[in-house]
Amino acid sequence: MLTCTFFGHKDTSTEIEPILKKILIDLIENKNICNFYVGNHGNFDHIVKHVLSELSETYPITYLVVLAYHPSKQDKFETEYYDKTILPNGIEMVPQRFAVSYRNRWMIEQSDYVITFVRHSFGSAAKFKEFAEKKNKIIINITI
Repeated sequence: MLTCTFFGHKDTSTEIEPILKKILIDLIENKNICNFYVGNHGNFDHIVKHVLSELSETYPITYLVVLAYHPSKQDKFETEYYDKTILPNGIEMVPQRFAVSYRNRWMIEQSDYVITFVRHSFGSAAKFKEFAEKKNKIIINITI
């Protein structure tokens, strides 16, 4: 089974939702991808979780929200996804200021495909897209 993860800008508009859904349906139906990892910071992650939740009602997929911090340390933990969360192995040993980067690298390492919404060459989304490219992951960048 293949795995996919996601990186995008925190201020992403919901207008990408139909494009993302079409891409995910294609990956599920034609590439046998049934495992998905998504973060929990920003609007892009929220859009991804919403689409995956919808698709899980039709397709036999699994998606997990990968946390950078233990839920008790988060200010805005989304309880609706509590039963679908994991912490990466070893993250408890990482200083808190590096936890998001550690989590993001872990998600890329576990994945075959990476879907991104990157509009410019700077910032966290661009940084992790570049990291995924260096790891020879298959990158699908959403453009609108």
